[in-house]
Amino acid sequence: MSSENKTLYVDATDQILGRLASIVAKKLLEGYRIFIVNAEKAVVSGERKRVIMGYKLVEKVKTHYNPYKHGIRRPKSPHNILKRTVKGMLPTDKPRGRDAYKRLKVYNGVPPELQNKKFIRFEEADKSRLARGYITLGEIAKHLGWKGEA
Repeated sequence: MSSENKTLYVDATDQILGRLASIVAKKLLEGYRIFIVNAEKAVVSGERKRVIMGYKLVEKVKTHYNPYKHGIRRPKSPHNILKRTVKGMLPTDKPRGRDAYKRLKVYNGVPPELQNKKFIRFEEADKSRLARGYITLGEIAKHLGWKGEA
């Protein structure tokens, strides 16, 4: 299979974050190179307030070493949140996991160089499968302090 056939262009619009991330992680381990666009339009299932509070809770965690200076570094922009979610599903302690992670590119919106590509969407990760509420990654990022457009 040529390198062009092993490249996937994924549109994250209305895709469930966790399901999308797990599918992408498996494809990366199979050797695919993946470009994800519209990261700010991916959705997280759950009640809005609870999801936002869950993301904000980890920011309050500090270290014993110097609690005023050090804490967990948490991504604030949608493309970094999505990329970090995929990273958590890869074996990054092994060389094949690190190589797979290097083949992933995530963007907010659609960059000019990817305008004319054909994007795929994963049916099993579509938001229509959700019975209850959801919130987009762009809205979560705004509450975490991201200054981009949602």
